Amino acid sequence: MTDQTTQPRVLIFDTTLRDGEQSPGATMTHEEKLEIADLLDEMGVDIIEAGFPIASEGDFAAVSEISRRAKQATICGLSRANYKDIDRCWEAVRHAKSPRIHTFIGTSPLHRAIPNLTMDEMAERIHDTVTHARNLCDNVQWSPMDATRTEHDYLCRVVEIAIKAGATTINIPDTVGYTAPRESADLIRMLLERVPGAETITFATHCHNDLGMATANSLAAVEAGARQIECTINGLGERAGNTALEEVVMALKVRNDIMPYSTRIDTRRLMHISRRVSTVSGFAVQFNKAIVGKNAFAHESGIHQDGMLKNAETFEIMRPEDIGLSGTSLPLGKHSGRAALRAKMKDLGVDLADNQLNDLFVRFKALADRKKEVFDDDLLALVQDADTSEAHDTLQVKRLRVVCGTEGPQEAELTLSIDGEDHSIDATGDGPVDAAFNAVKMIFPHGARLQLYQVHAVTEGTDAQATVSVRIEEEGRIATGQSADTDTVVASVKAYVNALNRLIERRKKAEVGYDVKTVSYKDRG
Repeated sequence: MTDQTTQPRVLIFDTTLRDGEQSPGATMTHEEKLEIADLLDEMGVDIIEAGFPIASEGDFAAVSEISRRAKQATICGLSRANYKDIDRCWEAVRHAKSPRIHTFIGTSPLHRAIPNLTMDEMAERIHDTVTHARNLCDNVQWSPMDATRTEHDYLCRVVEIAIKAGATTINIPDTVGYTAPRESADLIRMLLERVPGAETITFATHCHNDLGMATANSLAAVEAGARQIECTINGLGERAGNTALEEVVMALKVRNDIMPYSTRIDTRRLMHISRRVSTVSGFAVQFNKAIVGKNAFAHESGIHQDGMLKNAETFEIMRPEDIGLSGTSLPLGKHSGRAALRAKMKDLGVDLADNQLNDLFVRFKALADRKKEVFDDDLLALVQDADTSEAHDTLQVKRLRVVCGTEGPQEAELTLSIDGEDHSIDATGDGPVDAAFNAVKMIFPHGARLQLYQVHAVTEGTDAQATVSVRIEEEGRIATGQSADTDTVVASVKAYVNALNRLIERRKKAEVGYDVKTVSYKDRG
């Protein structure tokens, strides 16, 4: 086996908390950002781009706190090419053991037209702002946004200016996912050959997935000489998303024979962090997603199953254990005890304290009474629900009964608690979910508009838990909620109510000066 410790290192720069969070509706709460940052740090991510400090007080607070908490990773903040942004960024990251300022400006003809700068004026701004950043911090990254559509001569010119001004990392973004693998590699080679001082700094690649080539483009850039990949968990990000961290890391590991580069990532933690990011963002992972999708290690074809039984390598190029899966899906039942539950959760990569195990055990038993078998995914859904108590929430669902059938209208009888006081009402609607949502709005009037309602089964069977994701919008504020239950209507109402709780939470924070534009929350039971 190849000794990866002697191979060239590729730095993993995770921007889930910045670029990934910019995906509409994916914004995380302060506590969720801290949790994801801790998981990234523990997993071995080299650089965590924790946010855009000047964007809001909430973003600044998160970047600042993550900077203080990080144990291993370099903590990076993003800033536009102006002194105010850069100063605010430095103020947020300065307490990190290893801080980095990342400043950028759009250099393509289309992006130069936005600030209406000539080539010379933009070149001067790049010099001045990178110099200012370097005077504050020894570790400065500079990005020519939309680099892949920037004239090559001009790109070489501004990269040289940034290097001379003190940038230690030059990131080459494919901002709109326009390039192809050969172009991505050629661009890095050109810069290394033509730009004076290029050999003294680290080149990075930042690819978007608009044409489905982000992972291929990133790996091509590495083969050409880039030594940092910018990526996100689950490929989260604007439009079609970013390069997926789990894909590039596992590609480098599995195909180390033709891509002899190493990373510091503990791949056994990939599945756990993928699930957490999916939960806190409200963005479900597609079943056929590479590496972390539900079907990535599933085999239904008879030929495939026969081959797997004889030799797993027949149809699997990596082991489930390599990404943190137990490799099997052995169901538990209502007669299973705490020890079995703890062992199963450990196999799934979830370590529980005694109080967390006790809480999960109660929920597990309740679910086992309703289901014949409780599978791995059922348990993970319960863990997501059990992470935080909902006792502090303004709204709580106490009782729900629906009447539906071929003859309408459908009816919902709902009891909803508002600050501990129960209110009951009957409502009708076009289907049981619509009736239940109408009942919520009658008890708690609001102006939020439903943007997304999504249901998927956690496991197979008619007794499967349904996980429901809801996204609502009110006056430009977006909030998400999620819940799982064997009753789809119950899960739907809880998810809807939890999204409303996050809007209420946002209003309260705004009243005390903590202005966060978008908030989210996942149902905890």
